[in-house]
Amino acid sequence: MPRAAKRPTKRTRRPPATTLLRRWGVVAVVAIVAYLYYHPLRTYLSTRGELARSKTEVAQLTASKRDLQQRLAIASSPDALAREARQLGYVRPGEHLYIVKGIQAWLAHQATIVERGGRP
Repeated sequence: MPRAAKRPTKRTRRPPATTLLRRWGVVAVVAIVAYLYYHPLRTYLSTRGELARSKTEVAQLTASKRDLQQRLAIASSPDALAREARQLGYVRPGEHLYIVKGIQAWLAHQATIVERGGRP
């Protein structure tokens, strides 16, 4: 009977020193690259967030500016200016200004007339 060929037995042996050194070298390179990318990546993310906040602020300020421009256009219209001038007591050329005094006393008198049934 033929003899079975011997199989080599697998042994777990330690890798040579160059293999260990190579593995630690790769780990060190990956760690250094990660460290070098950390700060720029963090800066990029914070700047992106700040940019988003600035864009919303600009949009709000643009809307506010548009509202203020509309209010200014309305306030500087001839009708609005005439209304303001009337409140300040100005009159147009050719008009006469009449000052009526005693309106409150007249209103009180009218109220007593109504209470009495229309007799003064």
